[in-house]
Amino acid sequence: MDARLPKPISFVAGLAAAAAILLLLSACGTVSSLGGGGDSDGASTGLASFTRSSGDALDRPTRVAWTSARASRCGFVFDPARLRASYLAYEQSYGHSPKQMRKIQEAYDYALESVATTANKDPNYCTRQRVDETRADLNRYLAGDFRAP
Repeated sequence: MDARLPKPISFVAGLAAAAAILLLLSACGTVSSLGGGGDSDGASTGLASFTRSSGDALDRPTRVAWTSARASRCGFVFDPARLRASYLAYEQSYGHSPKQMRKIQEAYDYALESVATTANKDPNYCTRQRVDETRADLNRYLAGDFRAP
């Protein structure tokens, strides 16, 4: 008895395995593909690299969360929870499905946590350039303007 799959089924299984591998590999480079991985830690590169639109649906939540984490680390006086709620309301106004909103929330929360963790390890994180970049974007976001510049 031959245990091999028929050719069409093995071809489809091979394609599915290849697609799964590509998906896993692409997920590993999320931060750098969004423009945030210029340095070894991703959080220390300039925010300006995030201002160009990559076309990725998760670019905006990552940019807003990155700004929130940087602003918190550098001592800006604002309410991060209120900024998050305002941003998520902005996204919801576009009529995203619950599944899409879950992905947006997860991307936001992941970016916020990972950037905050990395930034908190560096005592010299808040350079003049970072503070200036963060201030401009934070003020825009606090005013409710979440569009890519």
